[in-house]
Amino acid sequence: MYDYERQQGQKNTGKSQSIGHYMLGKAIGKGTFGKVKLAIHTVTGEKVAVKILEKSRIKDSSDIERVSREIKILKLVNHPNVVKLYEIIETPKHIYLIMEYAPCGELFDYIVARSKLTEDQACHFLQQALSGLEYLHKINVIHRDLKPENLLLDENNNIKIVDFGLSFLENSNDMLKTACGSPCYAAPEMIAGKRYKGRSADVWSCGIILFAMVCGYLPFEDPNTSQLYKKIMAGHYKCARWVSPDAQDLLKRILNVSPEARLTLDRIRSHPWFMKYATYTLPKTLSTSEIYEIILKSLPKLGLDIDYTRDSLTAGKYNSHTATYFILLKKTERENRAAHNATKISQRSSVNPRIKRLYTSDNNEDEANATNTNRSNRFAQATQRIRVYAQSGSPKMDDMNNTQRAFRGIGVHTKNRISVDLARNLVAGIRAGTAIEAPSG
Repeated sequence: MYDYERQQGQKNTGKSQSIGHYMLGKAIGKGTFGKVKLAIHTVTGEKVAVKILEKSRIKDSSDIERVSREIKILKLVNHPNVVKLYEIIETPKHIYLIMEYAPCGELFDYIVARSKLTEDQACHFLQQALSGLEYLHKINVIHRDLKPENLLLDENNNIKIVDFGLSFLENSNDMLKTACGSPCYAAPEMIAGKRYKGRSADVWSCGIILFAMVCGYLPFEDPNTSQLYKKIMAGHYKCARWVSPDAQDLLKRILNVSPEARLTLDRIRSHPWFMKYATYTLPKTLSTSEIYEIILKSLPKLGLDIDYTRDSLTAGKYNSHTATYFILLKKTERENRAAHNATKISQRSSVNPRIKRLYTSDNNEDEANATNTNRSNRFAQATQRIRVYAQSGSPKMDDMNNTQRAFRGIGVHTKNRISVDLARNLVAGIRAGTAIEAPSG
């Protein structure tokens, strides 16, 4: 690792702190050995996440082994659904891991904000998580701490698997013995103190995540840890009544207390529920020739040497040159996807004029658009409140007082008949299993 402090020193000017080519900002997370901060890469202006490990907290040999293993795994991985390591900076007091930033936060918060997810949403996220996990297992990485908090969402709500602090590099026949991770997501064979296969334990955790997405709560919960362990090892849980039979069948096959009978990743992919929804495909990446053409030629303008950068990439180094390269690569791919999406919208609007009205606006419409957005957001909040009434099966749901109360609670008044009818239609739609959209105008 590169001792940056000896060369340039860590700068702290007022409230802003910088390390290398990164201006550190607010804390966005914390871990066993330190914080995770948002930062700006000053060369490109792009946002990154910086995991700051305090050496004073890395005390014994097990801590050193854990940190070393995490860094080793981060250097190994390269997949669209796994967080990318950009650079490693070491000072006498800290180790800075510069990583890809996922601006939309944790899947956990995404679920909580919506109470639960629709099954097509849940399948979309599960497909991405399994895509990343399948890659990790192929390179013999066992995560051992999969949970919604460790699945981050990028700017396009694509999954990024993070936090390899408890991960393990194994051979395909290795049996593990360390019980680790979050108890609610831990496999029964792990908490029973038995030797276990890491791949099967990771699959169990994915089943718990799927359950949380479609039900809005965890299958095994108890404030008493020993009672929680008993529930997990018994494997008895109750699905929410709105979960489809196919989804329940998949959950039953994943959350099987016998690791030998538990579904493998391949068998999950072939399950009817998994195949029912549109298959997730990996984001298209640029070819090597395109990378060289677009990125390498831009490096001299940033004060970077092309040959040195190429040599560093070939040697697998994680320095400021390779970091700039990978950050520019992500930026280029993001801009290409945005241009591709804009082209698709343009092509669709030429066929359907209504799409053009939906996707185009001029400066004079900004205020109206803001009003409509606020109205739709408030309608969505009212919708969620009414959804609770409807799904409770209360016979009073059809009463006008309840529909008015649901809307008034978030500042939408229902004196006109249209709003009341919308609320009642929403209830009918929920009970019939059809979707009701917020008004656009």
